[in-house]
Amino acid sequence: MKRLYRSRQSCIIAGVCGGIAEYFNIDPSIVRILAVLLSIGSIGTGAIVYCVAALLIPKE
Repeated sequence: MKRLYRSRQSCIIAGVCGGIAEYFNIDPSIVRILAVLLSIGSIGTGAIVYCVAALLIPKE
């Protein structure tokens, strides 16, 4: 069974986007761009979700 972890290899801030990219087998840059767009489009809610994910998702 596949598990979601924060990435140590493709980590910029906390490794959340890198971990999501590894889980779905896509480029981490795409996930990072989507995360930034979500944060801008939702007036900061995306940043809060990212911080919560950084706390809840275990490191690899």
